[in-house]
Amino acid sequence: MHFKLLTDKDIKAMDALLESYGGAKEISQQIESMRDYDSRKKIAEDKGFGDMLEKSEEYIKNFVKVEDFIEKNQISVTKEGICTTQVSGFQGAKPTFDCLRRISENGDILFPTEMISVVGLTENYVYSGDLLATLAMAENILQASKFCTANLLGTPLPEERFARVEKVTGENFERRDIGNGLSQIILKNMGTAYGNLGGVEVGNNNHLVYLDGITRAALTTGASFFLNPSWSTIVAACYYAREIPNLSFKISMLLSTQNAIQLRMLLNIFKEYLRDDGTTPIYEINIGNAATAETFTQCFNEVQASGLSVSLAAHLRINPDLGMADFNWTESTFKVLEAGSNVTIKYESDGESRPYDTMEAYFLSDEERNELADKIGDVIYHKCIRCDKDAKEIMKRGHETRFAKVSYRG
Repeated sequence: MHFKLLTDKDIKAMDALLESYGGAKEISQQIESMRDYDSRKKIAEDKGFGDMLEKSEEYIKNFVKVEDFIEKNQISVTKEGICTTQVSGFQGAKPTFDCLRRISENGDILFPTEMISVVGLTENYVYSGDLLATLAMAENILQASKFCTANLLGTPLPEERFARVEKVTGENFERRDIGNGLSQIILKNMGTAYGNLGGVEVGNNNHLVYLDGITRAALTTGASFFLNPSWSTIVAACYYAREIPNLSFKISMLLSTQNAIQLRMLLNIFKEYLRDDGTTPIYEINIGNAATAETFTQCFNEVQASGLSVSLAAHLRINPDLGMADFNWTESTFKVLEAGSNVTIKYESDGESRPYDTMEAYFLSDEERNELADKIGDVIYHKCIRCDKDAKEIMKRGHETRFAKVSYRG
């Protein structure tokens, strides 16, 4: 017996949403056109972010290079197990810019190649140039391989956004009027201002609101990699992005894989809606904090056996309010690499207790986030220091370690 994950009604609604934006081919082409730096820079200048980008271009001239560290320490790759570096918390243009300034002044930090942001896709963030300027710094100037953007389902949006999706899909979304022309999805398990840690509660047909949000962000800014919070949005993303090759997803730590059974559940979802070339829109899975090094290695081996190219990430340090105090997965990472498994090392924290090194920073308003840019930038900066320190130790142990292209001479 086999049960389909999506009904004909589900598929019809998603197809209608896709077609309302011109279809998969048009979406893919527009995403690609918005990823060009010259295009982004011109729009950013028109929206008041031009000076920020020009200064960022100067800041990176002081960044250190991997080749110099390798030569100085006489490092060579002697072992299997590849390490990819990732830091979370790049909360919009101003905090990201502040972090770059600090790294430039430090002059001894290799920059991570994957960057994560957890900012609600508010009307202002998507259309004011804030997200676009952040992406320009991350993907064009720093040349990070991935910049992950979040879509929090409880984010207040203009009522017209919800009305449009209802008209296109034929579905209805339970929401409240919060004034000033804004509405908000009603989440029953309120854990934060955005509800249930940003939308793990994807009730009813709210996955359509998730898909609409990422599509608008992608078309407007060229964002192409999104955080995925729930089982239903993972299924929806796998189907929706089948014919959009430049749209991919990361499975959030809020739906992390704590054991191999849960990994196999995910792999079965991926298998249902593979692209024609046999790949999946899911680029990365966060392995949960409860997993041992042995469990991580087992998950890596099973992904390899599946034939799918999906990376696995582990938190080495986590926010003080996100889990166990003094959580430190560094030694487990060494074990994973020694076993020949690849791992993406992710930093939600640097392991110290700092102001705004908490989930609170993920749920600030646009105005609050900009006012606190120096404090949030300081938090990201220290995460980058922690990542740099651990990554250099991993290199010394003989493993290939990947950073953003800005950290290489080529």
